[in-house]
Amino acid sequence: MEVIPAIDLRAGRCVRLYQGDYSKETVFSDDPPAMARHWQELGASRLHVVDLDGAKEGYVVNEAAIRAIVKAADIPVELGGGVRSLETIGQALGWGVDRVVLGTAAVATPELVQAACRAHPGAVVVGVDARDGKVAVRGWLETTEQTAAALVAQMTELGVPRFIYTDISRDGTTTEPNFQALAELLSTTSRPIIASGGVSQLEHLERLALLGAEGAIVGQAIYTGALDLPQAVALVA
Repeated sequence: MEVIPAIDLRAGRCVRLYQGDYSKETVFSDDPPAMARHWQELGASRLHVVDLDGAKEGYVVNEAAIRAIVKAADIPVELGGGVRSLETIGQALGWGVDRVVLGTAAVATPELVQAACRAHPGAVVVGVDARDGKVAVRGWLETTEQTAAALVAQMTELGVPRFIYTDISRDGTTTEPNFQALAELLSTTSRPIIASGGVSQLEHLERLALLGAEGAIVGQAIYTGALDLPQAVALVA
């Protein structure tokens, strides 16, 4: 199982939000490329980059920081936040991004996701971000009536190769992942799922691996030192 550090970008800086709340922001670095190199040096095999401004505005905002991260890192980078057109997907892959994460687009324009999967095999991930089981979109500012399970089932039918599941209520809280919800989603699809939100202890990673998660995105816990990244990587290698 991969342990994937998150680099969340806002105004060109590395930040963390509490439960996705833009008013509850902690800045951890003004140098995103240096942060990317730092996590790589500590053993990360992949980075999860989110353009928080892009998620809110509907288009990629932090292009300079994203390109700098890709240039600085010798490991694959996946990008989410504001990626809502085939043109943007092509541009991001052209910058050297390895995979793009589609969230709002999966709900608003599923035909775009299907077209992206056909145009860029293996490079598309759908982010399923849920609040109380319902999918949230547009930077988590809007909650829809669609359930996480229904979205996973729909996107699987459209050919999506993998998913990232985030329980918003756990994100940035260093509590624990929503193991039950993840297990239910894993039972609805044969596609791999990466877990996100609340991963803060080594035992969380062990449980996620046992459930069958392909990876775990870690954020707040590694930034605060609550979770040691080298130990985490070694545990599930």
